[in-house]
This record gives sequence, C-alpha cells and structure tokens, in this order.
Amino acid sequence: MKGKILVTGGTGYIGSHTVVELQNAGFEVIIVDDLSNSTAAVVDQIEQITGKRPDFHQFNMQNLERLEGLFKGAGNIDAVIHFAAYKAVGESVEKPLLYYRNNLLSLINLFECMEKFSVRNLVFSSSCTVYGQPDKLPVTEQTPRQTAESPYGNTKIVCEDIIRDYTHANANIQAIALRYFNPIGAHPSALIGELPNGVPNNLVPFVTQTAAGVRAQLSVFGNDYNTPDGSCIRDYINVVDLAKAHVIAIERLLDHKNLSAFEYFNVGTGAGVSVLGLLSAFEQATGQKVNFKIVGRRAGDIEKIYADTAKANEVLGWHSEATLEETLLSAWNWEKRIRKM
Repeated sequence: MKGKILVTGGTGYIGSHTVVELQNAGFEVIIVDDLSNSTAAVVDQIEQITGKRPDFHQFNMQNLERLEGLFKGAGNIDAVIHFAAYKAVGESVEKPLLYYRNNLLSLINLFECMEKFSVRNLVFSSSCTVYGQPDKLPVTEQTPRQTAESPYGNTKIVCEDIIRDYTHANANIQAIALRYFNPIGAHPSALIGELPNGVPNNLVPFVTQTAAGVRAQLSVFGNDYNTPDGSCIRDYINVVDLAKAHVIAIERLLDHKNLSAFEYFNVGTGAGVSVLGLLSAFEQATGQKVNFKIVGRRAGDIEKIYADTAKANEVLGWHSEATLEETLLSAWNWEKRIRKM
C-alpha cells in the first residue's frame, strides 16, 4: 500500500474516476461526499472496477466536527485531494452565498483538520475559469488570472488564494492545484461517468442525452464568434487522463523533492475544439445523429480557450492520451448503459 488518501467529493464525476486510478495505483482511499450531486451506488461501481471498496463517509464538509472525527478515526492520512464543491455556474449566480459558504468553508475546515492531524499534502481541484477570456492563447500558467464570470469561478480564484496564503504561512503544508479545462467522457468499463442532476450544464451529457432521446434538441449558443465555424472553442480533456494527473500530483507531493510550497498546472489536451466540431466528432465516433439548433449567445460564455500543457508534460511527466473520438464514444457507451439501451 503506497499511502492513505482522503478524496473529498469522491463519488462525483472527476472524483470517482480519480478514486479508481488511485486504487489501481496501490493507494488506500477514504471518500467523504454529501451526495448532493452523486449517489452512493458509485461506491459499488468503484469496487466493481477495482476489486477494492473505498472507505465511504457521507456528510458535508461545512461540518467541522464530523470532519475532525473522520481525520481522528482514519489514522495517518498521507494526502488529500479536494474536489468537494458546488459547481453549477448558473446556480452560483442565483445563490452566491450558498456557493461562497460551501466552497470556501469546506477548504478552510479541511486546512484546520490537516494542521491538527499533521497532514501536509493537498491536491486542489481548480479550473481554467480562473483565466476568464484570456488575451493570448494557448493559456500558460503565467497567463494572468482575470475577474471571474460567476461566483462559482470566483470561489476557485479565492480558494487558490487561500491555499497560496496558507502554504506561505505554514511550512508544513504543500499543495498542487490542477487547473482543468473541460473534462468529458467516461470510464472504459461504462460503470462510472458523468450523471448530472436534472438538465445538464455541460455540453457532452447534453449531447449524449439528445442522441439517446432524453432531450428533444441541443441548443448551440451562438455561431457568430470569431472562430473558424463561429461556435465557441474549448479544450476537452478525457476524464481518465485527468484522473491520472491527480495520481501523479499525489506521488510528486509524497516524494517531497524540489517542491515549491504551492504549485499549479494546466491539465488539458492543448487542442481547441469548437462546439460544432465536437458534434461532428461525436457523430463520426458513434454513428448517432444529434438534433441541434443554433440559438443566440449565452451570457457569460467566453469565446475560446485552450491550454498550453508544457509545464504538466515536463514537470509532472503527464500527457493526455485519449483521442476526442475515443472519449466521446466512452461517453456514449456510458449513456447507453444508464439508459439500458
């Protein structure tokens, strides 16, 4: 056993895939999740994939007493990966205090417990939303952060600032933030994948649900952007590739060699794909037509963003591997399984 890792939000979309990769790499995993955007069945599915059952605890991390009890009962925790956060952009605009209270307090409580129980290593789930609409592409880690488009995005910026200040003040804590671009796809087993509550906020679940007949039509928000086909451009990263980046980040922290107190890395493919390009790739990969229509632009959408991944490639030795078509096919296979198609 390589070590004991606490994964907050570990039954969520990215969290569950990361738990699988951690267990496959020989780590022991403890999950805390309040199941506000996931189900307990995910724990069974993780066990089915890996042959090992993670230790699961259900509560919200705003509850400091419960979190302290978990740390006390767990024994020596070697590192934490912190995913637990509310993440719906639109809801954050409508309910900003809900997002600030949950996303900031969960991190503050986590740091208090890490200090109290001498846990020094943190990997933080950040986002390319910290860059806003960048002036230059591709985005590097030196690209200036910009004012967030939503309270959700701002919580990522503020959490990064809390981590920077806390690691600066406390020499016993070291942290890595991974700034994700757009995670898509599902595990090759089709046992875990992205399953949003209600109407999806993200593009690919809406695509697969439309192809499956769950949604009547997909809206493409704008075809008049300054891009080759007029639709927005994003960097779509396979969720399993992203999960593997967390394992590498954990191993880097546990190695303790030549680390700054707080490091951050872009995690994407380095390739920009338009919305219309993604729809075309989905149809090619799956043979399924997607009923879509062009509608007006959506407030808050940035025109284009994609990553420069050189730092993650060189420092972490991490590279994205899956093709867009492979990733979209995995998302479709997951959709078919949950719809029993």
